[in-house]
Amino acid sequence: MARVVVTGGAGFLGSHLCRALLDRGDEVVAIDNLITGAIANIEGLFARRGFTFVDHDVSTYLWVPGHVDTVMHLASPASPADFERIPIQILKVGGLGTHNGLGLAKAKDAKFFLASTSEVYGDPLVHPQPESYWGNVNPIGPRGVYDEAKRYAEAMTMAYHHHHGLDVRIVRIFNTFGPQMRLDDGRAVSNFLVQALQGKPLTVFGDGSQTRSFTYVDDEIRGFLALLDSDVTTPVNIGNPTEYTINQLAGLAIGVTESSSEITYQPLPIDDPAQRQPDITKARELLGWEPTVGLRDGLARTAEYFRTIL
Repeated sequence: MARVVVTGGAGFLGSHLCRALLDRGDEVVAIDNLITGAIANIEGLFARRGFTFVDHDVSTYLWVPGHVDTVMHLASPASPADFERIPIQILKVGGLGTHNGLGLAKAKDAKFFLASTSEVYGDPLVHPQPESYWGNVNPIGPRGVYDEAKRYAEAMTMAYHHHHGLDVRIVRIFNTFGPQMRLDDGRAVSNFLVQALQGKPLTVFGDGSQTRSFTYVDDEIRGFLALLDSDVTTPVNIGNPTEYTINQLAGLAIGVTESSSEITYQPLPIDDPAQRQPDITKARELLGWEPTVGLRDGLARTAEYFRTIL
């Protein structure tokens, strides 16, 4: 049994991670200020042995009494809808929050796990994107608050690794979806499924030819744990390498919900990437990981969740 601190533990990915850690026998201290997370995501965990929740903003001083084996830093709003709504908080949790998490890990002689993102690649000029690609990011664009916060977080994590000898892991997360996503998440999967279930037109931005690679949450969390348990200290892409256009995604969302919704088109947001697809050679070779849940199956499972909360 390990004692694991999960920042952002009430968020979409954080709550799934807390559950997976408890399932394998670990003790979990979930920390979240609920700015985008929700108690509803973790309410089933409060009765479980070894689970503790702390309402706290990790952008301020962070301390956890007792021993800690691992600090897993997932805290950060990650939805496009949040980039304009709370940009300063995103920058703070990526910078100050990462620093505080690293400081806790250093003080406890613990492992530090950073949840980074494929957004560090920006609008990529290399396709698919390997971990060796440095990215093409607009630092002053509307997405820059998230992209640069994560790039800075990676740099700080590696600085602690090289300067202090801290044992670190960095995962670069590609578009992930599944139950416990917010209804107002602002990402294509949640937007399309909610619109389809409500019989509203599906809103596609641009002409729908831009591509993404969608990973079901169970696969993503399994990849987290494989990386956590490895000895790989450099960034690793964890994502589904199967590429879909946004138009294809919209069609699948309509299909799994058996909706009569039509598709409408709106102007493409600034700096919206034209392509996004992970090269997962490193994950396959070093972690023995690859996704197993297909997009249609994952969308059907997610649609069932949204039906219960709409």
